[in-house]
Amino acid sequence: MTRLRQLAAAAVLLLIAAPARADLTGFIGANMTPANRQVLGGALGIGLLVIGFEGEYAFTPDDPTANAPSLTTGMGNLLLQTPVAIFRLQPYFTTGAGLYRETLGTHQDTSFGFNSGGGVKVSLIGPIRLRVDYRVFKLGSGALNSPVHRIYAGLNLKL
Repeated sequence: MTRLRQLAAAAVLLLIAAPARADLTGFIGANMTPANRQVLGGALGIGLLVIGFEGEYAFTPDDPTANAPSLTTGMGNLLLQTPVAIFRLQPYFTTGAGLYRETLGTHQDTSFGFNSGGGVKVSLIGPIRLRVDYRVFKLGSGALNSPVHRIYAGLNLKL
């Protein structure tokens, strides 16, 4: 009888589970630490109602005149978001970890880092959304600059 209850509970959960939704974002923004520089990147995510997972890659070039290193990040993130857009806005909070590489002249540091932040996805037309995001990156002890602040805007395609 216990086995039958377990199977029934699993069947009910499968029937009421929301389908997974994926999205793809290409972005441009500013890395503001220690000097403003352009950042380019992309993210691929999947979400189930309020919880989502995302992989992100971003690159910021160096600026030797401002003593600002290049920064490459590859992060895996957990997103907590509203299940649907409210007045065309879907706010979210994100936190995660991954690898980074910071380079300036002969200095190069590759290590593990953390990030957290949030933003909003704004519905535009059909599956196309505008995404605005702010993140703070806490880099390892060998980094020249930590924390690093980044803001971006990008186009998001809801798949």
